[in-house]
Amino acid sequence: MTKQRETRDRVRDLIDNLGVGEASPSERQLSADLGVSRLTLRAALDELAREGHLVRRRGSGTFVSEPKIAQELTMTSFTEDMRRRGMEPGSKTLSLEIVPAGARLGRFLHVSPSESIVVAKRLRLADRESMAIETLHVREALVPGLSVRDLEGKSFYELLRERYGIVIAGGEQTIEPTVTDEEESQALGVPLHSPAFLFERVTQSEQNEIVEFVHSIYRGDRYRLVTDLTAVPSPRRPALTGLPRIAADGSGQDRSTGQEGR
Repeated sequence: MTKQRETRDRVRDLIDNLGVGEASPSERQLSADLGVSRLTLRAALDELAREGHLVRRRGSGTFVSEPKIAQELTMTSFTEDMRRRGMEPGSKTLSLEIVPAGARLGRFLHVSPSESIVVAKRLRLADRESMAIETLHVREALVPGLSVRDLEGKSFYELLRERYGIVIAGGEQTIEPTVTDEEESQALGVPLHSPAFLFERVTQSEQNEIVEFVHSIYRGDRYRLVTDLTAVPSPRRPALTGLPRIAADGSGQDRSTGQEGR
């Protein structure tokens, strides 16, 4: 084990005994307590900050950050998942407009480029803290009269089901690592070029009709991706079942909850 890795693990053990929002000891104190150089310590702190365990505030110091939310790759809605975790979900509509689909959205939604599309950009919140920016694209014909108040009052999937009689059955999703641009950083309250996850998803109804295309930016310091892994069966090995949920950041810790959705 390298000196930096050993230092990182020792600092991680130390901050595990601190509460969320508490300040960690100064670099000078940690360097003396752990018997390592300031250079080695700073590299270890940088790694912990990138992993989301610590947050650095210019002029204030280094603090223990909120734990990451394990986000399982399922169709569970953001609203339902936050409630299940005991957190209060919220939503702030940043913009809502009706535009022609154009070529790209037309391909995603299987409509002509001239079709009218509702484009709604929302800031998703949990316990009043920003978590993600979500841009929804849906045919205006499917959601006539959709308003800002509708989007902020409940889950969009609940609204589709209860008002418009549309039940989401599944979809296809891609995920990429990215960093926040200036607008996203300001909305999420994070530094410019902070790590983030880019989700793009097309969903279908029970009638196999394309309902929406969603482009979402999730804060990388508050989320880790979780999935169930099952080995492909072979003549020499049956399929494995009951495997633990492994955090996508490679921590190796079992996870039992998580979500992806709206």
